Amino acid sequence: MIEISPKFLIVCVLFTLFLTVSQRFQNLDSGREVAPALQTNTNLIQFGDLIDIDVVGSFEFDWRGTINPEGFLDGLDKIPNRIYALCRSETEIADAIAKEYGLLLRDPKVVVRILDRSNRAVAFLDGAVRFPQRFQIRRPVRLNEILVLAGGITDRSSGEIRIFQPQSLNCDPQKQPDTRSVSERPAQTNLVKISDMLAGTKDANPLISSGDIVTVTEADPVYLIGGVNVPKQIALRAETTLSRAIAMAGGVAKDGLEDKVRIFRRDPRGSKIIDANLKLIEANKAEDPVLQAYDVIDVEQKGRGPGKLPPLPDGRSANDRLSRLPLRIID
Repeated sequence: MIEISPKFLIVCVLFTLFLTVSQRFQNLDSGREVAPALQTNTNLIQFGDLIDIDVVGSFEFDWRGTINPEGFLDGLDKIPNRIYALCRSETEIADAIAKEYGLLLRDPKVVVRILDRSNRAVAFLDGAVRFPQRFQIRRPVRLNEILVLAGGITDRSSGEIRIFQPQSLNCDPQKQPDTRSVSERPAQTNLVKISDMLAGTKDANPLISSGDIVTVTEADPVYLIGGVNVPKQIALRAETTLSRAIAMAGGVAKDGLEDKVRIFRRDPRGSKIIDANLKLIEANKAEDPVLQAYDVIDVEQKGRGPGKLPPLPDGRSANDRLSRLPLRIID
């Protein structure tokens, strides 16, 4: 009978386990589907890009510059026909230039590179997010990623996201090249429902491009002032009543008068004041008013007379706010 040492058995077991694990990983690799490459507009030429053209073996015909407001290479004057470059790839531009130089040179080899993308238009994210900001996009990025980078959506959101794509500031690689002039290309606005994005709907998580203005729309505000525990602005939801709004502001304060509540309301015909009594509303002896957008609720305080004029909302312009947002680079 052949005697087998314990050390030899341990080595055999470990070797068998190694082969088994290796085979399983090979099976996983062989069965794994390769995900299709994400098409992106970051490799297409856009406004602000610094472009380098190298004609191999010739310094005379080399060129470096940008594109003009019409989308053509600006200053490339050694060829008879202008080269349209906006939203085209480096390879497409190289082929077009080689064709033009073919009238002057014998079998020219042209290499086109985008040297600098840092001057492209930035994308903006504003509205009902924790940290509104600007983004310099250098790689593919989707809507949900920039929302995470901005700290997420706040409770002021209306449930929709508006994406405004200005005229010719970005390129969509999923669409056919647009042969219209820059001035003829219209701007586009897309609406995305937050519920669809959370549900994983394909079209509800689009790619964000340079120049896009993304706004998480805010619900219309209602203001609570005076004798409430937490004077604040709240987001108006469907069928929000006076008593519910005051509860959202922490309820009536110790110095607040429940029977002396005023609602300042503006409408196209002017402004009006609605008097309300919370004691009667709680006793079901009076109707609980349904609030409207931009209502101002003033709970009178002890020792102070009723307010006569509501406060004015913040009047800062949107353009000034967007230009002051912090800049984040996505690369």
